[in-house]
Amino acid sequence: MNTENNHTPFGLPDDKAGDEGMETRLWEFIDGRSSGNEKNIIEQLLENNQLWKEKYKELIDIHRLVQSTELEEPSMRFTKNVMEQIAKLHIAPAAKNYINNKIIWGIAAFFILLLTSFLVYGFGQLNWHTTGDSKFSIDFGKVDYSKIFNNTYVNIFMLINVVLGLFLLDRFLSIKKKGFQKET
Repeated sequence: MNTENNHTPFGLPDDKAGDEGMETRLWEFIDGRSSGNEKNIIEQLLENNQLWKEKYKELIDIHRLVQSTELEEPSMRFTKNVMEQIAKLHIAPAAKNYINNKIIWGIAAFFILLLTSFLVYGFGQLNWHTTGDSKFSIDFGKVDYSKIFNNTYVNIFMLINVVLGLFLLDRFLSIKKKGFQKET
C-alpha cells in the first residue's frame, strides 16, 4: 500500500483529515477563493482521491441547488394585510381610560388627611401658654417629641407617607409640564 497516496498535501492522512477541513477547502475551491497553489493541490486530489471526488460531487450538488432556488418575498400588500388583521382585534384601551381618577384623588386625600392629623396631634402636644414678653412665643426646645415619634413603626409609616407624597407631587408636576408643552 502506498503511504504517500493516503496523505493529503496538507500533511494529514485522508481518513483523519476530517470532513470539516475537507469541506472548508472544497467550498473555498468551489467559490473561487483558493490560492493558486492550493487550487492545483485540490485539483490533483480530485483526480486521484475517491473520497475527495465524492465530497466534491456532493458539495457541487448543494451549490447548484442553493444557486437555483429563489428567495421568497412577501407580497406587496404584506404590511397592509398584517395591519388589517391587527385592526380586527380588540386592543385594550390605554390605562388613562380605565383608571378612575376619583380613586386616585381619594388615595391622595387619605394621605393628606393622615399627614395633617399627625401635624395636628404634634401641635396639640405643645404648651401654648407663654411665659415671655413676646405675644406669640413657643419654645420648641421643650417639646417632647418622644411622645410622638417613639415607635419604629410610626417612623417607617411616616417615611412611606413622605415618599408617596413626593410621588404624588411628581405626578402632579409632570401633568402640569405636559399641559404647558401642549399649549406651545
